[in-house]
Amino acid sequence: MRPQLLKVSKEIRHSFSVRQDLVPYINNRWHYHQEVELIHFRKGEGTQFVGDSIRHFKSGDVVLVGAGLPHYWRFNDSYFDENKESPVDIRVCHFCENFWGEQFLQLPENIKIKNVLEKAKRGLQITGKTRMVVSEFLDVLLHTEGPHRIMLLTQALTAIAECQEVQSLSSIGFKHELPDAEHDRINAIYDFSLRNFKRPIQLDEIASVANISPNSFCRYFKSKTSKTFSQFLIEVRVGYACKLLIENKMSIKQLCFESGFNNFTSFHKYFKLITGKSPLNYQKEFIQKQ
Repeated sequence: MRPQLLKVSKEIRHSFSVRQDLVPYINNRWHYHQEVELIHFRKGEGTQFVGDSIRHFKSGDVVLVGAGLPHYWRFNDSYFDENKESPVDIRVCHFCENFWGEQFLQLPENIKIKNVLEKAKRGLQITGKTRMVVSEFLDVLLHTEGPHRIMLLTQALTAIAECQEVQSLSSIGFKHELPDAEHDRINAIYDFSLRNFKRPIQLDEIASVANISPNSFCRYFKSKTSKTFSQFLIEVRVGYACKLLIENKMSIKQLCFESGFNNFTSFHKYFKLITGKSPLNYQKEFIQKQ
C-alpha cells in the first residue's frame, strides 16, 4: 500500500499505452504519475479517490485524470474474495501531454483539447452519452495499430472537450505536493478509515494510526487534505450509501445505518449536501437510466 510516483511502461512501437486490466489490484493504491489517465470501468465498483474527491465508482464509469494528480481506485472487498467470482474489466489509456510533439497543443485547432487537459488536472467524471462514446473509443483503441491510435485518442479527447456532461472532481484548492513520508501517513489514514467507516472512529484511534497526537491530528489532516477528518468520513459513508442505493437490496433507513450514520436525519442532510439529491431521488434517477 505504499503510494509512489509510478512509471507507466509502454511498448517501443507505441507513443502511449492502452491496456485491459482483469484483476482488481493493479495500482489499487494512492498513486500518481506524469501521464494523463483515461479510464473506463467496464466491470467493477468500489471507492474512488481523485485528489480530495471521494465517491463511489461503478461499472460504466469513465474518468480523465490529469498529470500528477493523485488517485486511488479501491475495489470493494468482494473482488478479493477467492470464493466469490466478481469480474473486473477495465480499459485504461496513459499518455503524456506532449506525446504529439511540443507544438501540437499550441495549434489553434487544438485549443479545446488543450483546455480539457488543463481541466483534467482536477479530474473529470464523464457522464451521459459522452461516457458511452469515449468508452467505445477505448474499446477500439485496445486493438488498433498505426496512426489510427492517435486519431482515436484525439477523437475521445475532443468528445470530452465538446460535451457538457462532465463533472470536475477535486476542489480547485487541492494541493498534492507531499513528500513520500506524508503520502505514507495519509495512505495509512485512508486505508484504516475505509476498513472501519461503518463504525464510529475515535480521534485517539485514528491519531494513533497516523502516529501523531490527538491534539495535532485534526490540524494535520486538514492541512494535507483541505478538509476535516469528519468531512472525509461523511464523504466515504455517502459514497457507500450510493452503492447500496444502486443495488436496491435494502430500505433507505437500513442502508443509512449500514453506511455508518447513526441517525436518519443527519444521513439525509449530508447525502443531499454532497450529491445534490435526496437518497430517494438519487435511487429513482439511477433506475430510470437503466
